[in-house]
Amino acid sequence: MKRTSRDIRVANRFEVLRHIIAAGTAARQQIAADTGLSLATVSNLVGELLQVGLLEEVGFQDSNGGRPRGLVAVHRAGGVLAGVDVAETYVHVELFDAAFRVLASVEEELHPSQESHPEPVVAHIVSSLRTVLSQAGVDDAQLLGVGVSVPGQVDRDGGVSVFAPNWDWHDVPLRDQLAASLDVPLYLDNPLRAGVVAELWFGAGRGRDDVAVLTLGTGIGAGLAFHGQLYRGATNSAGEWGHTTLVMDGRPCRCGSRGCVEAYVGAPGIMTQLRELAPDSPLLHEDDQTATIDALAAAYRAGDPVAVAVVAETARYLAVAIADLINMTNPEVVVLSSWVAARLGEPLLEHARPLVAQHALRRPLAHTEITICQIAGNPVSLGAATFALEGFLSAIGTDARTLSPS
Repeated sequence: MKRTSRDIRVANRFEVLRHIIAAGTAARQQIAADTGLSLATVSNLVGELLQVGLLEEVGFQDSNGGRPRGLVAVHRAGGVLAGVDVAETYVHVELFDAAFRVLASVEEELHPSQESHPEPVVAHIVSSLRTVLSQAGVDDAQLLGVGVSVPGQVDRDGGVSVFAPNWDWHDVPLRDQLAASLDVPLYLDNPLRAGVVAELWFGAGRGRDDVAVLTLGTGIGAGLAFHGQLYRGATNSAGEWGHTTLVMDGRPCRCGSRGCVEAYVGAPGIMTQLRELAPDSPLLHEDDQTATIDALAAAYRAGDPVAVAVVAETARYLAVAIADLINMTNPEVVVLSSWVAARLGEPLLEHARPLVAQHALRRPLAHTEITICQIAGNPVSLGAATFALEGFLSAIGTDARTLSPS
């Protein structure tokens, strides 16, 4: 779809604010130089952001004998943003000030019996959001927006969970269901998109043009950025790397196909590997993915041969899938993220790196860094909050609230 002049203006607001958040304080002249926007455009955009209370003037900078340059910074009291990470096993909510400093966070566990029904998930989102607002002493009027990340395919404009294979959700109007209990701006998207934006803003993707963020959890996917911009694809479905075929006629996948990457590298796939190798292993907790992955990680560190074998075999599949992605997209950095990566990422990479080298083309691999997410806290919640910020910025000049500094 061709971008309108309004789309470009919103994107420029987003980029200017992103630069100021990264820099802490910045002069308009430096923002223009760093973003490639004209000084007049930057001055207009900064003026808009000052008017709605997201920025404040914070002094002057010497300009080598010329007129001192005015400095601006994010006004931390200019409003708050919430980011919601809905995963297959939990709902995690974080509340941020306008500079993305965490004000409060909470996590509520999702039980397998709840996953197939939207109503309990909605209830957890609502209660978690109420909890963080209460913890931070913030009322709804200060909330600029709530970004909600849900797994699977998402129609972000319609606020619909189109298909979540691990829950067997089809066309769930999640935003409308949340709006029945929450009178705040809501922005629905996918953890692949949220994760890569978090890395572009705050992690290994800063200063990089081409980035792939691999979500390793119950589900598997790849958030992609090209030329420094989030890549969504034609229907916001790009990055379903977890549902590319790794083994012909292999294990069944919850998406309905067979042999998908997710069936071998996702948490249920790792549990299957453990079950096949040692069906009576005390490491296996049949109805608890988190407990099984935690037990595997601890046993691996202790040198348990079963745990080492499971990690090595999982890494074999992961290596081939990463090599395929590198050959296809030629990223500067590949980041392993989400909760399985946090627990098993380093052991997996220890085994996977030499195997990636066997399967990836030499030239793209030589220019690719493979690393683990280093963002403190929950990167998906962080990225989801940026979608809420983007939504607020798009409303400037229409129905956006003007927030008075407090």
